[in-house]
Amino acid sequence: MLILFRWLLRLFSGLMVLCAFVLFISYYFLERSVPDYSESFAVDGIASPVEIVRNNDDVPHIFGASDQDVFYALGFAHAQDRLWQMTMLRRTAQGRLSEVFGQRTLKLDELLRRYDLYTLALQSVEVQDDPTKMALEAYARGVNAWINQINAEARGRGAPEFFFFSNEIAAWAPADSIAIIKLMALQLSGQLEAEVLRARVSMLLSADRLRDVLPDDPSRPVSALPDYASLMPGVVPSTAPLKVATDMALSPFPRQPFAGASNAWAAAPGRSAAGGSLLANDPHLGFTAPSIWYLARLDLQSGGVIGATIPGVPTILIGRSSALGWGLTSASVDDQDVVMERLNPANPEEYETDGGMKPFLTRRSIIQVKGQAPVTITLRWSEAGPVLPGSHYDLASVTPQGHVAALEWTALSPSDTSMTAAMRIMRAKSIPEALEAGRLFVAPAQNLMVADASGIAMQVIGALPKRDTDHPTQGRMPALGITGAARWQGTFAYEENPRFLNPVSGILGNTNNKTVERLFPQHLSYLWGDTQRIQRWLTLMKTREVHTRESFIEAQLDTVSPTARMILPLIGADLWFTAEAAPVGTSERLRQKALDILAQWNGEMNEHLPEPLIYMAWFRALNDRLIRDELGPLADEFTHPDPIFVERVFRDTNGASVWCDVIQSAAVETCADVARMALDEALIELTERYGPNPESWRWGDAHQATQDHPVLGEIPFVKWFVNIRQSTSGGDNTLQRGLTRGTGPRPYENVHGAGYRGVYDFADPDSSVFIISTGQSGHPLSRHYDDLGELWRRGEYVPMSLDPDLARAAAVGITTLRPK
Repeated sequence: MLILFRWLLRLFSGLMVLCAFVLFISYYFLERSVPDYSESFAVDGIASPVEIVRNNDDVPHIFGASDQDVFYALGFAHAQDRLWQMTMLRRTAQGRLSEVFGQRTLKLDELLRRYDLYTLALQSVEVQDDPTKMALEAYARGVNAWINQINAEARGRGAPEFFFFSNEIAAWAPADSIAIIKLMALQLSGQLEAEVLRARVSMLLSADRLRDVLPDDPSRPVSALPDYASLMPGVVPSTAPLKVATDMALSPFPRQPFAGASNAWAAAPGRSAAGGSLLANDPHLGFTAPSIWYLARLDLQSGGVIGATIPGVPTILIGRSSALGWGLTSASVDDQDVVMERLNPANPEEYETDGGMKPFLTRRSIIQVKGQAPVTITLRWSEAGPVLPGSHYDLASVTPQGHVAALEWTALSPSDTSMTAAMRIMRAKSIPEALEAGRLFVAPAQNLMVADASGIAMQVIGALPKRDTDHPTQGRMPALGITGAARWQGTFAYEENPRFLNPVSGILGNTNNKTVERLFPQHLSYLWGDTQRIQRWLTLMKTREVHTRESFIEAQLDTVSPTARMILPLIGADLWFTAEAAPVGTSERLRQKALDILAQWNGEMNEHLPEPLIYMAWFRALNDRLIRDELGPLADEFTHPDPIFVERVFRDTNGASVWCDVIQSAAVETCADVARMALDEALIELTERYGPNPESWRWGDAHQATQDHPVLGEIPFVKWFVNIRQSTSGGDNTLQRGLTRGTGPRPYENVHGAGYRGVYDFADPDSSVFIISTGQSGHPLSRHYDDLGELWRRGEYVPMSLDPDLARAAAVGITTLRPK
C-alpha cells in the first residue's frame, strides 16, 4: 500500500508539474500578442515619423505630419488592440465565417452571401471622394503593417483567438472598412422582421385587436391595413412562432427589439449655465467583449478630433473637435420592404412585373467550409433586391406558393457614399458644414445631432425610400411585386429629410422617438424605437432653466422608469389595500408583501432594490397572459412588453379590455383577475430563483450586463477569463437603457445598451468626457481589457481632452512609427 501511495504521489506530482509547464508555455505565447506600447517600428507606407501616444486609459492620441500618416497609424493602433474583432467583422460581412467555424455558420454565410454586402462595398470604393479614398488606403496599409510585424516577429499570432482558429490573416483592403459600415446598417435593421410579424398577426386578429398588440405611436391615428391573407391568396394563418435559425452569438441579424437604439440631446448657449453649447450622446448596441467602440484622438490637418471609432473604420464616428460636437441616434426609418416576386411557371429563373417577365440576375458563389467540401449556392436578384430564403425571419410562412421574397433596402446601394459623409462630418467646422456633409450619407439612416459654439441642430441623414401612394401595404407588410405600386420610386431628395435648427426652446433631443408628423408616403416610419424614454427626458429638461455638463450626465445616467410609474397604478389599482392580512406562508401574503413594497417605490430601476425585479417579472407575466390566449405560441415573439398595449387594455381603449378574458374558460375574467394571476405567477418564479424573502431580492443580480466574447465566451473555463459581467441599474425604458434579454432562463440580463457615453461642453471643450463599457484592448491578458468597464458601471467617465501635453503626461506608452 505504501508503494502504491508513493507511486500515486509521484504521478500526481508529475501531472502537476506538467500542467504548470503547459500553463507557463501557453501564457508565454499568449502574452506575446499583448502589444508593447513603447516600441518603435520602421515601416513602409508613411512619409514622416508618427507617434501613437496612449494615455493611462489606453486611448491613443495620434500625431503625424500628414492626414495620410495619421490614418495609417490609426489602422496600426486598431490592429494592435482589436485585430481579431476586425477580422471577424470582415468575415461576417463577406459571408466567410464557415472557413473558421465550419458547418455551424454555413446557413449564416449563405444568407450573408445573398445580401452580397461585400460586393457592394467593393463597388462603393470607387464613388468615395479623393480624401476618403486616401484615408481608406492609408488605414489599410497601417493595419497590414501590424499584420506584417506579427508574421515577421512571431508576436503570438496577433491575438489569443488565432491560437484556437489558425486561419491565415488576409491583408486589409479599403472595401473591408466600407463593408463594416454596411454590416452596422444590417445590425440596425428591424423592419423586415416587423413586416413578417405584422403579416402573421393580421391573419389572426381583427383590425382593432391588431392595433392593440402592435400599436402605432398614439400621437397620430393610422388607417387600418387589410389582413394579409386577403392580399396573398394561399397564405395560411398560423400561431406557430417565427422560425429564426441562425447562430445568434455570431449573427449580425437582430431580432426586432434589438435593432438599434440611442439617446442624444443638445442645449444651445442660452440654455447652458456656462454659456457654451452642450451635447450628450449614448448609442445603444448589443454588448460584447470587447466593446464595438474604440476611443481615439486624431491630430488632422483640419484640427484635432476625438471620440469613438469602430475597429476597421478609419474615422471618428461620434465625438468632437475644438469647434464641433456630433452624435448619432437611430432614426427608425422604414428603409426595408419585402416584395413577393411571382415566378414564371414555365421558367423559374424569371419573375413577373407589371411590364412582363424579367430574368433574375444570377451569380454562383462558393463557400469554403472548414472540415468539409465547399458549398456552391446561386445568388438571385430581382429589380427589388436580393432573393432571400424562406428560413430568414420565417419568410416562408408569409410567401404565397409560386413566389419568392426579395428585399428592397437602402443599404444595398453599389454607390454608397456613407464613408465619405462620415469623413466630412468629422472634419466639419460648423453646423452648416456638418449638415451639408450628411447629404452623402446613405445607410443606416440616423439622426445627426450637432452642436458648435453658437448653436445646435438635428438632421435625419440617410436615404428615405419614396413609395407609391397606392402601395397596398404602405411598406408595413410584404406586397406583391407584380403590381408596380409595391416597388420603390427611388429616394427623396435630401432637402426632404427632417431638420431642426436652433429651436426657440434652446433644447433638442432624441431617444428614437417619433420626430415628425408626416402622412404616407412622406412619412419616415410607422415603427418608432421609443415612446417611453422621451417622456422622462422631457421631464428632466424642463426641471432646469439652464443646464450644465453635470446635468447632462445626470440625465444620461437616469434610471427612473416612466413606464413603471404609468403601468403600476393601472394594473395594481384593484389589488392594493383590498383585503385583510393573509396568513403567513400563503401566496396571498406574498402578494400583499410585494404590493406593499411596490407601493413605496418611485420607479427607480436601481440595481440594489427589489422593486424593479418584482415590477419586471409582473409586467412580463401579465403581457404573456394577455397575448398567449389569442396568439398561442406566436406570443413567444412578444418578448418585451409594449407599454402602449398594456395601457390600452387596462384603460379599455376601443374595447381593448377584451384581452383580459380567457377564451378557453367559461368564466369572464376581468383585468384585475389577470393582473392578480400574473403577479402570483411572477412571485413564484422569483421565489424559486432568489428565495422566499422579497426584501432580499436585488435587481442587479438579475440585470447583469452580459458583455461576452462572441466566440471564446462559450468555451468552458476560458469563458471565466473573457466574459465581462457587471451588476447594472436601468431597464428597458429608462434613459440609462439596459435592454433585457427577454427570453430563456435569464430573461432579465442586460444585453443591449450604451456601449459608449459622451458629454461635450463647448464652454470648456477640454472638460468634455467619454467612456466605453469594457476596455480599449481586445486581449484578455491586457489590463486594458476591462479597466474602463467598472468606471462605466459606476456611471463615471474619463477626460476627453485634445491637449497633447495632457496626453503625454499620462502616457502609458508612446509607439513610434518611422519610415523605412
